[in-house]
Order: sequence, then C-alpha cells, then structure tokens
Amino acid sequence: MRHLELHMLQSVPVACLNRDDLGSPKTAFFGGAQRARVSSQCWKRAVREYARELCPQGFAGERTKLVVEPLRRELQALGLNADQAGDGAKALAEALGKWDADGEKKGKLQIKTLFFTSPNELRALARAYVAAGEARDAAKKALKSLKSEDLRDAADISLFGRMVADDHSLTLEGAAMFSHALSTHRVDTEMDFYSAVDDKQPEDESGAGMMGTLEFQSATYYRFVALNLDLLADADHLGSLSAQQRQEVVRVFVEACLKALPSARQNSMNAATLPGYVLAVARDKGHPVQLINAFEAPVTSRSGLLEASIKALDAEYETLKKVWGLEAVAEYRLPEMDFQALLTGVAGHVR
Repeated sequence: MRHLELHMLQSVPVACLNRDDLGSPKTAFFGGAQRARVSSQCWKRAVREYARELCPQGFAGERTKLVVEPLRRELQALGLNADQAGDGAKALAEALGKWDADGEKKGKLQIKTLFFTSPNELRALARAYVAAGEARDAAKKALKSLKSEDLRDAADISLFGRMVADDHSLTLEGAAMFSHALSTHRVDTEMDFYSAVDDKQPEDESGAGMMGTLEFQSATYYRFVALNLDLLADADHLGSLSAQQRQEVVRVFVEACLKALPSARQNSMNAATLPGYVLAVARDKGHPVQLINAFEAPVTSRSGLLEASIKALDAEYETLKKVWGLEAVAEYRLPEMDFQALLTGVAGHVR
C-alpha cells in the first residue's frame, strides 16, 4: 500500500477540546496512566471543516438528514412539476435511508439517519431518477447509477468515507485513517471555578449573579493520521481526477490536518495552537505504523514536555526502522523545513 503518515506533537493549553456525555474532557488509560484524549471523530470533523474553508469547490460534502428539499429543487430544475418533484424527492430519500414518519407528522421531511453526500451527487441522483421515467423502482435505479465522477466535488467523502446501512452499495471506505489523540504524559483533569457579576446589581449588594465550575486539561498530544494513496486514486474514490487535481486534494487535506483544531469552548478557553513537531513519512509498501508506543511510559520533564516528547518520538522511530526494517521513500520534518516545503514534498508522492 502506497501511503503517507503524519506524526504530530502539539501542546495545547487550558482547554476542553472534546467532551463526554457529562461535559468532562475525554480521557483514556494508556501505559498505566490517565491521558488526555481527543477522539478521532472530533478531530476529523475539525479537519473536514477546515479543508472545506480552504477548498470549498472540492470539499463540498455534508452529513445531513435533510436531503429531501435539495433533491426536490434539483428535480424541479429538470422540468418536473412541484408534485412530481416532491414525490420523487421523497422516493429518493427513502432509498437513501429510513423515512422519518414521526418527523413528517411534525412537518419535517427527512430521513432518520445522516447521509454523507454532496451537491453534485444529489444532482446526479435527480438526473438518474428522471432518466428512469415513471418506473416503480426509479429511485433504486438512480442509486445504482452513481459513479465516482459524482464525487468530484466531494473529496471529503473519498477521504473520510461513509457508511450507509440501508444500501451497502453506497458505503465507501475512507482513504484517510485517524487515531485518537493521546497526551504523551499523565494528565489530571482540573476544575475551573468561575463567577459572573450582574451589571445591574445595586452597589450596596455583593455576591455573584452566577457561579459554577468547568473541567479542563492542558496537554502535549501525539496525533497520527495516515492516507492510503492507492485507495484514494481508485475508481470508486478520486480516480476520475487528474494526478494534479489529486495532489491539490492531498495538499489541502494535509494542511487541514496540521492546522485544524476542535472548536469546543474556543470562546472561553481558546487553545488555538499549531503542532510543535511534525514527521511526515511516505512509503511505497506496507501499512501505516503509529509511533504511540514512544509514550507507553509517560513522558516526564521539568523543562517542558514538547522537547522530551520529540526525543522519545524520534527514538521510537529509529528503533522501529532498525528492528523491523521500516522503509520510507521520503521523510519530512517541521520545524526543520518550512510548512510549504512539507506540503510540496508530500503532494509529490501522489500519482
């Protein structure tokens, strides 16, 4: 498997990047110690949104239950009247997922499950439905006609994949692989007590108008992302694009991976940082290998955790190369080189 690996170390100050069902920062035990954790799904969403900001025409995918109205508009644009378009949109939606009958009673025309799609794909579905005429199975025929060309505006679907329980033919394996981000060291969740003053409170009265507590963490995270270049270029993904277009997709994706940060509590606990160290590796065979075991023994240091984490990461990588014979076509490091040079380097491995 031809692939790229991104190994990132990123120090984040007071933050709650990813919360559990009780509002507490997520954690995990690794190496016998509690670590700060940010789920892969959380950081993937941040990357997807950042990539869309960088390249809206190529990353136009959206996860939504609300596919009926855009499908209705597309069908009307193809000449169907309002009633025909409404019926056709509902039929297509029902083919994509389970219809939300309870929602319909409340005036919500939607399916029960999120469907990851794009404007071009919905447009293609509408065209295929109209081409099928009045056939009873027109919606199913339309779904079967979808091809990779319909994802030309949705590199995010090819990268992140989608699962469609009601029609496995629409399920697509993502070319990108994300691990959960873990702190390289032991982390204890801390409490922040806050209070707010009522601006209209009389001067002779004291006390807060509101008070409470919030949990937070600060940590140096090890983050890992890999990209299957062979899968990205196959016919079901972005095979319809030129090599140059796929290179641009990868440039955008890698930039988003390095710069995106989950947005939770960014107004009250702004923790916007960039990775302090990046090792990007290109390989022509094998499968992606994490370097997380560099931190199986939690890092400790009185002079900063980032530098100690970098040393541990580099030592683990050299050990794996020596013991297991890991072969790399190329390696790129920040801050030894600048950001644009790294992007150009990794994109050069895309065929």
